[in-house]
Amino acid sequence: MTHPFLAEIDLGDALARISQALQVPVLIASIVLLLLCAVEVGRFAMEGYRRWRTPPGTLRAIAAHAMVTPSSAALLSERAPSVISAQAVRDLGTAATVGRSSAVEYALADYEIAVQRRLDRTRLLVRGGPALGLMGTLIPLAPGLAALGRGDIASLAMDLRTAFGATVVGLLVGSVAFALTLTRTRAATEDLVAMERAVDDAGHATATTAPPAATPAPASPTPGAVPA
Repeated sequence: MTHPFLAEIDLGDALARISQALQVPVLIASIVLLLLCAVEVGRFAMEGYRRWRTPPGTLRAIAAHAMVTPSSAALLSERAPSVISAQAVRDLGTAATVGRSSAVEYALADYEIAVQRRLDRTRLLVRGGPALGLMGTLIPLAPGLAALGRGDIASLAMDLRTAFGATVVGLLVGSVAFALTLTRTRAATEDLVAMERAVDDAGHATATTAPPAATPAPASPTPGAVPA
């Protein structure tokens, strides 16, 4: 048996009113995501230009050099292919002065965390763009269908234009952000591998240049002792 209070409420009409109230915020959010995507594209272009100017193998060489000569880490970091890797080079130089293997591991872990934070921005766009695009598509369809029932073709055309525009924007944001995420992930992985190999190179260089251990001098014979 249906409760009398629930019987007086049209749940479908309530949901329709909620969705209509969300139409303007959803469209505004879609435009904001499009602007954020444009900003990320600009940042990616700057990162790509800096990486294009950096010869292959540079990060490995400067990271190893920074660990061998920590005093030059800040100067060497300017040649890194990205801002995050430049900070990692400085952290590796600092870790080398400490002289603990855990400090090097912490420096590499901080690099991975910084990369994840940067990737989270585009990952949010990958999911948020299509989601808002779908919402922006479905919300105008309800009044559009109602206008079609009344024979108001002009109103239907306006609603469909809004719906299709939201779809295009959402798919564009999701596709561009997905491409940025894949490219940045690959570049960050290559940089991490280069710095891990640089740590090994620095360890070998330190072991090679370290002075050999002094050989203890033979004890002088005790006076009166018979040699063996």
